[in-house]
Amino acid sequence: MNNLRRNFLKSSLLLSAGLFLKTGDIMSTTANQNRNLARQKLKLTFKPYTLDLKHVFTVSSNSRITTPVMLTEIEYDGLIGYGEASMPPYLGESQESVSRFLSKLDLSPFNDPNDIEDILHYIDMIEPGNTAAKASVDIALHDLVGKVMGQPWYRIWGYDPEKAPNTSFTIGIDTPEVVKQKTLEASPYKILKVKLGKGNDKEMIDAVRSVTDKPLYVDINQGWKDKQYALEMVHWLKERNIVFIEQPMPKEMIDETAWLTANSPLPIVADEAVQRLSDLINLHGAYSGVNIKLMKSTGMREAHKMLNYAKAIGMKTMIGCMTETSCAVSAAAHLSPNADYADLDGPLLIKNDVFDGVKIVNGKVTLNDRPGIGVKKLI
Repeated sequence: MNNLRRNFLKSSLLLSAGLFLKTGDIMSTTANQNRNLARQKLKLTFKPYTLDLKHVFTVSSNSRITTPVMLTEIEYDGLIGYGEASMPPYLGESQESVSRFLSKLDLSPFNDPNDIEDILHYIDMIEPGNTAAKASVDIALHDLVGKVMGQPWYRIWGYDPEKAPNTSFTIGIDTPEVVKQKTLEASPYKILKVKLGKGNDKEMIDAVRSVTDKPLYVDINQGWKDKQYALEMVHWLKERNIVFIEQPMPKEMIDETAWLTANSPLPIVADEAVQRLSDLINLHGAYSGVNIKLMKSTGMREAHKMLNYAKAIGMKTMIGCMTETSCAVSAAAHLSPNADYADLDGPLLIKNDVFDGVKIVNGKVTLNDRPGIGVKKLI
């Protein structure tokens, strides 16, 4: 009996020791993992790139054949998030200014990319403006967090990708013959966006209408300076299957624009006049719609807030873009299922895209199920 008891106690002690060793091993492994996690840092890198356009791109204020961009990456725990800053002339940013701003950022205090609000608040407080530079970090951070979560952002936000709208395809200002050619080349797209505001508006629309009866958006880019002329043109355009008028007058002409909005038979959509959420709040009533762009709004986080606010106060909503690669446009596309309109043709206008991302299929914005913003780097 005593032998049995001694054997039992011996076995119990050995078992307890084994359990203790295993538990200790687990605790040691967990502690090591936590220490490794704590050592992880967000690493930001960036490099300039120039987009080559397929055609000369002319709006009411300028013409260009290239657009400077900055490509950003944020690395964390073996994952890379991709971002982009696009710098058309009117934003007032350049590769030099973006590089200067990004060089000021220190992400080393942050060891969890999921702290999006804190990280982006820190970036926003570095200095005012620099919206495209800030957007490049915002996009890369969202891409990274989506990859950490293993989910695309439309799913994180709870949007149905099937509700993504058709995108418009932009026709820049040109001679009637070139406009006709561009319009015919745009046959795969169900909606066209025609740039106006350079004094040949009727000639532009007549050229487009001579080869297609598709619905048109028109973008004046602040080109009309008189409210009576603007109203006359709106009535003329309404008879030609125009869906809405974008930024008809200079952004400083708030009272005149509010008058036009109140009297217009078509929606008047803000673009240059509204960059961030505060602009949208301050200009409530002056416009009946808003074109939300990541480069103006500082990225996906604020664009998402702007979209929800605009819809809550009954404004028409459009998700737009600059001349961009598939990186920034794919990021914007995740918002499109909750918008009325989309103008996401940026990658379609360039010859040297460096990403594979959102596709336009039969004119429709078509999201994929890759995590993050859904892009792959090609080179």
